Amino acid sequence: MEISVQAFQVIAIFISALSLGIAGWLYTWVKAQPSSNPRIKEIGEYIRQGANTFLKREYQVLARFTAIAAVLILILLPRPIWTGNVSENIWMAVSYIFGTVLSALAGKIGIQVATIANIKAAEAAKKGIKPAFMAGFRGGAVMGMAVVGTSLLGVSLVLMLTGDASSVLGFSFGASSLALFAKAGGGIFTKTADISADLVGKVEMGIDEDDPRNPAVIADNVGDNVGDVAGMGADLFDSNVASMSAALVMATSLGGLTGNNVKMVFAYAAIGLLASIIGVSSARIGKNGDPNKALNSSTYVTTAIFAILTAVVTYLFGFEWRIWGATAVGLIVGTVIGITTDYFTNDAKPPVQQVANASKNGPAFTVLSGFSYALLSSLPALIGIAVSALLAFNICAPLGAESGMVAEYGMFGISMSALGMLSIVGMIISNDAYGPIVDNSRGLAEMGGYGEEVIAICDELDSAGNTVKAVTKGFSISAAGLTVISLLGAFMSEVNDAARAIGMVDSSRFIENFDILNPTVFFGLIIGVAIPAVFSAMLMLGVDKNAQRMVAEIHRQFDTIPGLKEGREDAKPDYDKCIDIATTGSLKELIPAGAFAIVSTIVVGFIGGPQAIGGFLTGNIASGLLLALLMSNAGGLWDNAKKYIEAGNCGGKGSFAHKAGVVGDTVGDPFKDTAGPSINTQITVVSLVASILASLFLQFSIF
Repeated sequence: MEISVQAFQVIAIFISALSLGIAGWLYTWVKAQPSSNPRIKEIGEYIRQGANTFLKREYQVLARFTAIAAVLILILLPRPIWTGNVSENIWMAVSYIFGTVLSALAGKIGIQVATIANIKAAEAAKKGIKPAFMAGFRGGAVMGMAVVGTSLLGVSLVLMLTGDASSVLGFSFGASSLALFAKAGGGIFTKTADISADLVGKVEMGIDEDDPRNPAVIADNVGDNVGDVAGMGADLFDSNVASMSAALVMATSLGGLTGNNVKMVFAYAAIGLLASIIGVSSARIGKNGDPNKALNSSTYVTTAIFAILTAVVTYLFGFEWRIWGATAVGLIVGTVIGITTDYFTNDAKPPVQQVANASKNGPAFTVLSGFSYALLSSLPALIGIAVSALLAFNICAPLGAESGMVAEYGMFGISMSALGMLSIVGMIISNDAYGPIVDNSRGLAEMGGYGEEVIAICDELDSAGNTVKAVTKGFSISAAGLTVISLLGAFMSEVNDAARAIGMVDSSRFIENFDILNPTVFFGLIIGVAIPAVFSAMLMLGVDKNAQRMVAEIHRQFDTIPGLKEGREDAKPDYDKCIDIATTGSLKELIPAGAFAIVSTIVVGFIGGPQAIGGFLTGNIASGLLLALLMSNAGGLWDNAKKYIEAGNCGGKGSFAHKAGVVGDTVGDPFKDTAGPSINTQITVVSLVASILASLFLQFSIF
């Protein structure tokens, strides 16, 4: 059966529109749920205003960065404007701006629904776990449907309008650059507030996590939204776009814009979104059900539907089964990585319980045991990424045997494996956004005076949210790993195309591989290894400095506001001051870390050229994946170890083990919610910077 590329693009746009329509329906459903508690409405409004204020100020900062970057792209990319490629440069700049706008929109949509769904979930918990789960999950599903719908819509429109896969890289760079800053800024905000609230409230004063006397408690709830909803939404929007962009660049270089390879990219991406729509619709939980089981079963349904539908489409349209095989490898490995991450971060599993037991001997043992398990947890995911890349390459490489393009087809196989891993990203984002929604609902239930039974229901939902957030982070980091390996292939394609365009080579290839024994490649490799570590340090030092300022402010309020410690009704904490500290500090710290990653890539490129960049990207990918997995899993493990103790184990709340668990959780907070998930965005950004600057590195490098 023969259908044009344009027809597949139209189908992709139609399914994107369907996804956005379902997001609108889910939003209306969540908004229609009852909320009668005036105290919860008041606090929920505080959270909504704080989140929107932060987002507005953050986007104002990022708009200036976007404007500067767009002007530079217009002048220099894909080639200097004075060489006569004016229209190409204009399309690249427009695509870049379009990517930033849609990424920002994804964050805004998430904030809008999450700050409503948290109130509805808290109210629903009075009726039981089933209605509370549905309110939280459907709130998260709005984000999942909207993010993937807009990302597929954006890629389809850019390629249809420009007819140039390189412009899709510009769109992806726009999404990635905004995601980098949004995730870093939101992560610094949320962990500033979380650490400060825990250390002063739980450790020093022995009060509950969401006690309204604590001046940082509203900032903590705001942070859940700006970090875990807006930031993570932008992050996964970026990963999804980057995987499609890398696949399209290589598909175009192998068979042109009208070839079967491009058709497969759009067909599989559209089916992934359709499978996520069905998976979201199937999410259910019994009256006394297990939220973890409900979330996982929906993910497995989505996975199975994608595998079946892509096989059917491959058969009907005569697509290459080898490419379907590479896609299936990514899908299977993504599922396995989710299962192994769950093992190391779920409080029903041995590692979390062992760390909780170690906490009875003090915080040093909490940190030591948790860090050790986190190191172990990185191995299965890294093996999964390596096996997936190896299998995908070797499955697809024979397709290039006759044309002499074995490496190109192998790298295309890796890009399709990444696309397969990210095919269920609509469900993954839904699960991820569910986490901060139910976390906030727990705090609202406590501050609204709903009692221990309702709070216990919210705690059960929150524990599942912590686990699924850890699984989501492991999944997104692993998917980013495969994506950037495929972006390395896209970089090679861009370099070779640029070399032919400027006459450096004829019909042959300028680069076929990167030899680490080449001193230029090794130079880039060693520097690339260091970048994720320095980037992480800058973000966590930002959290450290900001949290110290907020701790001082909390102490000031407890010391100077009469009756605040005692909980007198006339003693009101100044929540806005803590929100302002978190906002100002995070905006101050987010630009330097992101700029460092981008500038270091440019410097290495102009020193050593494409060979050095090949080594740089390889080192950045390897060390970035290790650090990202280690930190994300460590934070999730420490968080659930604390919650395991709070559930009445190992001495329960207020015990010595509990205080040690809080310290472990505090150490893990910037690991899992600031540095860890920001690294996978960082490695994507530097890979895209390398690809869109390939021609300049080729022409103007020193060595």
